[in-house]
Amino acid sequence: MDFWEAFGHVAFLQNALIAGILAGLGCGVVGSFVVVKRIGFLAGGIAHTVLGGMGVAYYLGKSPLSGALVAALLAALLIGWVSLRWREREDTLISAFWSMGMAVGMIFISRTPGYNVDLMGYLFGNILMVSQAQLYLMAAVDGVIILTVVLFYKQFLALSFDEEFARLRGVPVTFFYLLLLCMVALTVVLLIQVVGLILVIALLMLPAAIAGQYMGSLVGMMLLASFLGMLFASTGLAIAYEPDLPAGSTIVLVTGGAYLFSTVGTGLRPRWRAQR
Repeated sequence: MDFWEAFGHVAFLQNALIAGILAGLGCGVVGSFVVVKRIGFLAGGIAHTVLGGMGVAYYLGKSPLSGALVAALLAALLIGWVSLRWREREDTLISAFWSMGMAVGMIFISRTPGYNVDLMGYLFGNILMVSQAQLYLMAAVDGVIILTVVLFYKQFLALSFDEEFARLRGVPVTFFYLLLLCMVALTVVLLIQVVGLILVIALLMLPAAIAGQYMGSLVGMMLLASFLGMLFASTGLAIAYEPDLPAGSTIVLVTGGAYLFSTVGTGLRPRWRAQR
């Protein structure tokens, strides 16, 4: 209640809630493809490679977020190319990119004098510090993601469930696979400010995983996942306000708790029906 009372007249809480809603929308749409396509490990590789770009940008005196965007897109293309060419060594190569990206980032950060609070916010999330300009950027990223999905929904649908069928129907599988990974990269950048680079995969995948337990269509899954992402972000933000907890970590704990509750509930449902 204290959060909602303060929300009406505290600008940074309003920005934080809008950021959570925008992040929930993006992760619901893209996360559904990640869960259905089962490319969570690839998404994790993209997310953690981003630290390299952030470290380089910080070292050069640029915005870490711009470095994150460039690194995320490059990592998406590189990891996607590796996944398509060397599937038998895919996990090893992605693990190498994952660890090397983080190592490069830490080296450049260590060579930069001083301690940067903003960089720590990108690593661990600081939704309360989201600016108006960053909200515009998040809204633009959401717009690009939703427009891309609307324009190429049938191609993404075929790609997600059966690549061979898509290839036989004349769908350029390689192009749309790389485009999907680029959307994952944009979503990672979208979520960095909310939950931080370290926790981004949880908010990307768990709302979609919950939605997949109840929805039989991809569109329904995306809609429910987007709603759940917004709900979890708002709930976590409200819970964290009064005891002054880290908002990003609280959002992830709320999301993870809901996923565990839903998974246990759906697992026990057939047993309850049988007892009735």
